[in-house]
Amino acid sequence: MASSATVVPPPIDEGLGRRFWIKYTDVWTQALYTPFVVSLAAGNLELDSFRRYIAQDVYFLRTFAKVYEMAEECADDDDAKAGICQLRQSVLEELKMHDSVVKEWGVDLSKDSSPDAATVKYTDFLLATAAGKVGGVKAPGKLATPFEKTKLAAYTLGAMTPCMSLYAFLGKELQAFLEPSEDTHPYRKWIESYSSAAFQASALQTEDLLEKLSVSLTGEELGIIESLYVQALKLEIEFFLAQQLNQKTAVPLARDHNPAEHCLMLFSDFDLTCSVVDSSAILAEIAIISAQKLVQNQPNQSENQLARMSSVDMRGNWGDLSKQYTEEYEQCIEEILNCNKEEKFNYTGLRKALGDLSDFEKKANLRVIDAGVLKGLNVEDIKRTGERLILQDGCTSFFQTAISNKNLNTKVHVLSYCWCSDLIKSAFSSGGLDTVHIHANEFVYENSLSTGEIVKKVESPIDKVQAFTDILQNCSKDKQKYLTIYIGDSVGDLLCLLEADIGIVIGSSSSLRRVGTHFGVSFVPLFPGVIKKQKQCDEDNTSKWEGLSGVLYTVSGWAEICAFVLGS
Repeated sequence: MASSATVVPPPIDEGLGRRFWIKYTDVWTQALYTPFVVSLAAGNLELDSFRRYIAQDVYFLRTFAKVYEMAEECADDDDAKAGICQLRQSVLEELKMHDSVVKEWGVDLSKDSSPDAATVKYTDFLLATAAGKVGGVKAPGKLATPFEKTKLAAYTLGAMTPCMSLYAFLGKELQAFLEPSEDTHPYRKWIESYSSAAFQASALQTEDLLEKLSVSLTGEELGIIESLYVQALKLEIEFFLAQQLNQKTAVPLARDHNPAEHCLMLFSDFDLTCSVVDSSAILAEIAIISAQKLVQNQPNQSENQLARMSSVDMRGNWGDLSKQYTEEYEQCIEEILNCNKEEKFNYTGLRKALGDLSDFEKKANLRVIDAGVLKGLNVEDIKRTGERLILQDGCTSFFQTAISNKNLNTKVHVLSYCWCSDLIKSAFSSGGLDTVHIHANEFVYENSLSTGEIVKKVESPIDKVQAFTDILQNCSKDKQKYLTIYIGDSVGDLLCLLEADIGIVIGSSSSLRRVGTHFGVSFVPLFPGVIKKQKQCDEDNTSKWEGLSGVLYTVSGWAEICAFVLGS
């Protein structure tokens, strides 16, 4: 049992640019984990690679300035014209910065300025948009009304905004890796340019202009802007991916994977890691609905009344069980935290403490069994519910991509406290993930109805880590090199997270962080962790990830995991 995290929606008064940025987090997250950006942030991007990038970017920025000019011609409002003109000037200033880089590092634009395919694809898209080559839009010379011109200007800004937003974001993110007291980072000037207040203001101004130009557009026309926005964002990612690197990089993890020699072992929790709702709550609801169906099928009125009371009682019983579980769980966590805080990572102490939590989890399961609230659930109802189960954004696609990639030898194991493995199997099968190995408890059925008993396989943190260890021991016979990744969200996942080569924490469980920190575990955002590994590549040409380091990596969601492990 667990309580779900609360997700706070973005304010409804945010402009188009912000709303699109939030909506397409999974797309722009990929930019952070491109080999080019990671190497640039770490400061060990080879100079030749940066020279080639600058040459490509100069070509791109010249087009960008031209597209701003075309948008300015279409804007009907004087303020909008002035704003676009100002943005165009900022691009010209950016080109001057590139000119200084060209001189400083000896980039020969006559030699290096031939645009590659990704650059041409991106610039052609921007020019085509500004020229009105968008569905239902006339060319600029044929625009008869100010409204038609404004609409084309809005479309053009829709295609340009993601570039500005992304570079402003990258500038701020990469600024964190500049040491204030040192001037040794070779790309400090580039990073400071995009993290500067002036560039950040230009990015916000672009979003403001997009909002101003779009205010009178229809829903269909706003949909076109959104389509242009996401297309431009994807082209920007392609632009970064097209940058040639001839060096070792820490990302993506799968980059140097040889399926004949290596095996990527992906382990994951299920409840609130993969699923949006805890499985115990789902099974409780199925049980209550099953009791209600019994009412409808009872022909005798007195029996009807009895069944109806049973349904009401069952809901009450579930409420009582959930309340008791939550109270005792929190008490158990507090008791764990009452011992002296460890100054250094202490896995042995943590495992001993979680042994007490394991005893609690098993007693809680016995209480559920004794209450009889899991009796009478139809296996087909469970499977249908599993098929319709909503999983976290990006979870299914991550596993699908990992398993289907022929260049990877990937095995996926899900370790869960869930009382009913059929629910999990159905959830993954509906996404075509029949090869995922499920390690969870099982219902006992008679004539397709649950008896209320559970075949206990994974009930506790100790059970989970034992299952994790057993799986690896069985696989060790294959004589392949294994890289293990465990993804989890709760205290029950801590031991597995730490045992894995890479432990990734998803979600915002405060108890996980409190308990982990108490025993010396460090929680590091994944991106800075990757940059640290990239710097190690510069030192010894390797970037080893090893378990029991006491470091766990936190992420914002599955999109970040996918970008890190699999790339774009």
